[in-house]
Amino acid sequence: MRLAKIVEALGLPSVSDDKEIVGINTLEKAASDQLSFFNNAKHLAQLQSTKAAAVFVQEKFAGELPRGTKALICEDPYLQLAYATAFFAHEITAQTGRPDIGSKTEIADNVQFGNNVTVGEGVRILPGCYIGDNVTIGDHTLLHPNVTVYHNCEVGSNVILHSGVVVGSDGYGFASKPDGTHVKIYQNGNAVIEDDVELGANTVVDRAVFNSTVVKQGSKLDNLIHIAHNCVVGENNFFAAQVGLSGSTETGRNVMMGGQGGTAGHLRIADHTVIAARGGVTKDVKKAGYYAGFPLMDGKLWLKLQAKLARLLKS
Repeated sequence: MRLAKIVEALGLPSVSDDKEIVGINTLEKAASDQLSFFNNAKHLAQLQSTKAAAVFVQEKFAGELPRGTKALICEDPYLQLAYATAFFAHEITAQTGRPDIGSKTEIADNVQFGNNVTVGEGVRILPGCYIGDNVTIGDHTLLHPNVTVYHNCEVGSNVILHSGVVVGSDGYGFASKPDGTHVKIYQNGNAVIEDDVELGANTVVDRAVFNSTVVKQGSKLDNLIHIAHNCVVGENNFFAAQVGLSGSTETGRNVMMGGQGGTAGHLRIADHTVIAARGGVTKDVKKAGYYAGFPLMDGKLWLKLQAKLARLLKS
């Protein structure tokens, strides 16, 4: 979509550049044919170095943009971002297509496919599954009944998706208007499930706002787990039932989380970290270890605290 048309559609001050825009991305990752936005002063360095074609920005920060990047002046850049995401959203249709299917693959009669789907060799897709547009599924992967893989997502080889798994549903993203109503931020990224991953029944991996939500190779997730948009689950992670990762959380290699453990958003968890059941992660975990409690603390210290509280109640 042409930049001038985007600006016109949003009712913003006109710009001289009529560059072709292919999408939206973060300040750090935006290319010269993408839009971005700036709504937090702590990201000023990213604004000053962005390669984006244009940025939604308040007038007071417009002078910080690098040469060649256009300022799209507005009062609320995040709200304008929300409106703009609709221009690049995938068009959802009920049309079905014929997938490109590898040898020795078994597909139940009532499985539905979108357009441009590729399925590898030795795959088994059981009844009630839906595979959206532009999806790829690797070799020897098993989809149990009623699995849904949304458009543009990728599922690797030797993957097991149990019943009710949803890959690529929208992340939870909205911008609020001054009157208290909300505007949807279309989630235009995708979700990627790498090789040798197993997702338990009714587990959900949301698609990214931009780029990809990723579950890396060898990770095993239990039932009823939620991986929010733009998360990266590291290699060989083990998550027990009802774990929840908030948006843009990244876990390292061989991280283990007990049942109902959860994180706040935009956090990093170090390799080989163990978080006990119901552990609540509110800040980065920079050093491997065993942690427990809410807010999170050293696991042995948490056990001592519980023992002292128990003795206090008896006294």
